[in-house]
Amino acid sequence: MLIADLYKINEDSVNDGVQTTSITLNPDSEVFKGHFPGNPITPGVCTLQIIKELTEKRTACSLFMKKASNVKFMAVINPEKTPDLIITNGFTDTEDEIKIKSTVKYDDTIALKVVVTFVKL
Repeated sequence: MLIADLYKINEDSVNDGVQTTSITLNPDSEVFKGHFPGNPITPGVCTLQIIKELTEKRTACSLFMKKASNVKFMAVINPEKTPDLIITNGFTDTEDEIKIKSTVKYDDTIALKVVVTFVKL
């Protein structure tokens, strides 16, 4: 984990090439003290990092983010109000790359949709 204590994994499963992971953000993480004091918001780059780490966990290899497209931040993720997230990653693997379609949501709200291409290191 690049950012210690940012989140914990509650459940993680893979069915038919789709990884579904339930995580809980830690509102006491150092990240939220600077982004923003009194009104914490999960930085988009941290959300993308979580997606990368979950993909690395599934593939058991180190990855480099080559490309992100169709990036749509649709709602703010406040770790004090909505710390529980569901991340769904649909995979298309090749020998050298992994392409995923990812959705991050809390309750019935979609917070992020993105297509990411990773290169295997």
